[in-house]
Amino acid sequence: MSTVELSTSRIEELLGDQARSLLDHQSTTIDKSQLHLPGPDFIDRVWLDSDRTPQVLQNLSWLQASGRLAHTGYVSILPVDQGIEHSGGASFAPNPAYFDPENIVKLAIEGGCNAVASTVGVLGAMSRKYAHKIPFIVKLNHNEFLGYPNAYDQIMFASVRKAHELGAAGVGATIYFGSDESRRQIVEVAAAFEEAHRLGMFTVLWCYLRNSAFKTDKDYHVSADLTGQANHLGTTIEADIIKQKLPENNGGYPAMNLNGSYGKTHDKVYSELTTDNPIDLTRYQLANCYMGRAGLINSGGASSGATDLAEAVRTAVINKRAGGTGLISGRKAFQRPMAEGIELLNAIQDVYLSPEVTIA
Repeated sequence: MSTVELSTSRIEELLGDQARSLLDHQSTTIDKSQLHLPGPDFIDRVWLDSDRTPQVLQNLSWLQASGRLAHTGYVSILPVDQGIEHSGGASFAPNPAYFDPENIVKLAIEGGCNAVASTVGVLGAMSRKYAHKIPFIVKLNHNEFLGYPNAYDQIMFASVRKAHELGAAGVGATIYFGSDESRRQIVEVAAAFEEAHRLGMFTVLWCYLRNSAFKTDKDYHVSADLTGQANHLGTTIEADIIKQKLPENNGGYPAMNLNGSYGKTHDKVYSELTTDNPIDLTRYQLANCYMGRAGLINSGGASSGATDLAEAVRTAVINKRAGGTGLISGRKAFQRPMAEGIELLNAIQDVYLSPEVTIA
């Protein structure tokens, strides 16, 4: 195991006035004994009972044996698909070096990540040089953001077979749950994940919500109850790892029902299975990942500049204490000089390496 460079006192300093509510919190909602928690034996303890093939288990094992978090059960993934999702200019103008795919892969390796997730173009350009050195995750679909007017729909940019041919260990995809297009996306991604498993690759699903109606008095795109159900649907189509935004609120279902009948929920979701503490809200997300049988990784979010390190450490603490599997952080790492990006990635990893940051 790598040496922990971020001390407990430094973690507390970065958490500021939230330190005690996050580090001392003990969950009374869903007990940790009910969860399938990360650990060095996670593949044998959890996935061995599943229908995943030996090749999928081998690639999942490679993922968990890579980077600074090797053999802990936790993962730190560098995702860089924003050149399509947000445009190359918006993503890479702060640090033009990352227009070059090699620097993306180098950041993941030198930053101690378990894997790098990017487009078929980026990873295809670097396949022969790096595909055997760090697990590649090919992101299959993207939101095309050049058409006018802008639209929001995930469309396939790459085939599963192409990802397999360039040496990828896994594939990733996004579904915009709640959108008009989500039904088509579910069918497309479910078929792609079935093929990926057949070819021996693991699967990662970005379970994002997308519907303008979800923004009312609050932004319920990040409510625990709605994102939790998105996670449940993602796990149902056999995503091995679920990527979700950190919950910021709760009560999406009740809010949507104010304007008419919407979905189904239960009072106990709000009275017993969650509290206002973000650790408990994230634990509800995890419960919907078959109690952690599919690992939950939360996203690092957009770069805010000077507060990026504190925000990243806070997200890592919440995810780990909830029982999650790790963090996937892109813009906070690559929209700055490489040395600073490595430092930020290492700080995230240090949270998962720290024995003082425990499961709540």
